[in-house]
Amino acid sequence: MATAKKAPAKTAPAAKKADAPAKKRTPNAAFMKALTPSPALAAVVGSAPLPRTEIISKLWVYIKANNLQDAANKRNINADAKLKELFGKPQVSMFELAGLIGKHVK
Repeated sequence: MATAKKAPAKTAPAAKKADAPAKKRTPNAAFMKALTPSPALAAVVGSAPLPRTEIISKLWVYIKANNLQDAANKRNINADAKLKELFGKPQVSMFELAGLIGKHVK
């Protein structure tokens, strides 16, 4: 019974990849632009202009501080009075969050 030998692994491409300096990602300017929140959103995150990333971060701080994540499914957010005004419905998925917030910033 003859068995075929495997070819040895080539190390040249891996070495070339390690030699190249890693490029540092530059943040997208659109995410860093300060946006003014609507009055409904300002009730949750404040009225000062903030970048979109900071708005989402402050929204999560509010959600966790008020224990608004659904106990059975942590991906869902139960809206209180302030968030219901933002979302327009009693419960949203965390994946819908950024899209719903986009309507409340200028």
